Amino acid sequence: MTLSEDQALSDPSYWDERYSNSLGHEWFRAFDDLKPFFEQNLFTTPGLTPKDNPVILHLGSGDSVIPVELASRGYNQQKCVDFSSAVVQLMKEKHAEHEGIEWNLMDVRDMKGVKDCSIDVAFDKGTLDAMIHGSPWSPPQKVKDDTGAYLREVHRVLKDNGRFLYVTFRQPHFMKPLLNPEGLWDLEMQILGDSGSFDYYGYLIRKAGV
Repeated sequence: MTLSEDQALSDPSYWDERYSNSLGHEWFRAFDDLKPFFEQNLFTTPGLTPKDNPVILHLGSGDSVIPVELASRGYNQQKCVDFSSAVVQLMKEKHAEHEGIEWNLMDVRDMKGVKDCSIDVAFDKGTLDAMIHGSPWSPPQKVKDDTGAYLREVHRVLKDNGRFLYVTFRQPHFMKPLLNPEGLWDLEMQILGDSGSFDYYGYLIRKAGV
């Protein structure tokens, strides 16, 4: 992608147009690819199993079917937020039978509709990545502003003992400084790769000092 195309990823109008022309795909790493990551950090974690009924927030949910897959496993309190009105409406209509999933129009950089310390699990697959453009060694100020605002919002809405699960294709030495510039988090990284494939990275992120 060109620089201007990369920059467009943080604009809802880009996604409105894209989702108006297609629906039902994963940008990268489908649910089956992420099962081991979920097994380790969600499905078997005390307090976060389906019987515990945790509140899961999908950040920039797009047209991903991961919320539907989780619902099929018994997770019945899920909030999906995205700043594309087109995809929010489409997903509401397409998955109306899943009463335990809410689809909300919201910018992850300013989640006024989500209460403080109300989320058990926040999940991001590629949303933070879409805010990043320019030099990975020295990101533009807009990238720092956008990612910083987003991460502060996630910190605000997450319970003190909550988990932020983040999946990315970007190299750790570029991502770690952007993920934690204010020391808000404790980070654990896991490599999500298999033989012959490009490595992806999963982060288990928790509030620092809690």
